[in-house]
Amino acid sequence: MKIHEYQAKELLRKYGVPVPKGKVANQADEAYDIAQELGGTVVVKAQIHAGGRGKGGGVKLAANPDEARARAKEIIGMQLVTHQTGPKGQKVLKVLVEQGTKIKQELYLGMTLDRETSRVTLMASAEGGVEIEEVAHRSPEKIFKTTIDPVIGVSSYQGRKLGYALGLPKEVMGKFVDFARSLAVAYDRSDASLFEINPLVITAEGDVIALDAKVTFDDNALFRHPDLAALRDPEEEDPREEKAREYDLSYIALDGDIACMVNGAGLAMATMDIIKLAGGNPANFLDVGGGADERKVTAAFKILLADASVKAVLVNIFGGIMKCDIIANGIVNASREVGLKLPLVVRLEGTNVELGRKILAESGLPITSADGMRDAAEKVVAAARSHAP
Repeated sequence: MKIHEYQAKELLRKYGVPVPKGKVANQADEAYDIAQELGGTVVVKAQIHAGGRGKGGGVKLAANPDEARARAKEIIGMQLVTHQTGPKGQKVLKVLVEQGTKIKQELYLGMTLDRETSRVTLMASAEGGVEIEEVAHRSPEKIFKTTIDPVIGVSSYQGRKLGYALGLPKEVMGKFVDFARSLAVAYDRSDASLFEINPLVITAEGDVIALDAKVTFDDNALFRHPDLAALRDPEEEDPREEKAREYDLSYIALDGDIACMVNGAGLAMATMDIIKLAGGNPANFLDVGGGADERKVTAAFKILLADASVKAVLVNIFGGIMKCDIIANGIVNASREVGLKLPLVVRLEGTNVELGRKILAESGLPITSADGMRDAAEKVVAAARSHAP
């Protein structure tokens, strides 16, 4: 689960991580009041769940409260397009009005789980203010890493080691080490999956401050943190993903035109791969799970068909706990409820497969059966190309 920058900074502040003073505003007049309270130059920052806001015009300086109100008026309500939002962009509903900072140096500091070591890794780079993916691609040697012991946490020597690699002066080293320690505590206690401080700045006064903060939580741990779960912003999420969550479905929207319904995350990934191999583009990741019932399958099918960009549907099911006849009944019921007009390719294997195929064959619906994954992928790609919207 992602949260906004202002929410991330409020969380970090609780754990002693230094962040600039600031408040969120939903209207331009509120931005004026906040700027007046803070005094001096402020920064007005669009609050959406995406990076690259500055390049898209979502981050602007204001020298006084009147300018803050004017900048907020420009940003609130705009459709902000960044490299992470896609071409449609994201509508801005609120801004963070924050105290200006005299920046001497910009750095990058991040924390995430390294699945190769099964440990949380602290990453740092002197290339602050730049997308870390770009740095990793262009200059991977500029990213420094250290693995965190889950019992000890970030030790002093690890913080100093990163600080020396970044070329920090001695007078800043202690503050950097304290910052890294506090960040690690916040990460651990909130069951986060990603912390990104980009940029982490050294100010002209020699302070170490999180000028920006991106926080993502592990969805599977949110039951332990109802206060954090309450930070979810439905306005920032795809309504189809929200609907899928209601039925405990694993659904992620993509930008292709072939909808996929699969049981099992591994099979779902393999299905998307083979669609790409056949020359198509998957419109989503959807894992209905091993214990789904007919109600859940019907709901999943409706979610797939709610995507206006979809030109064909592929159902790829290996029946184990999830029986093929249950899938077949769900497909038939959902198709009739929504009045399916799109090409539908179904590949069934496993428990009750013959019964499932019989249900589909006798449904009277235009369903194309497939033998094997390659056959299913080739048929659905061909169907998507020939379908006229």
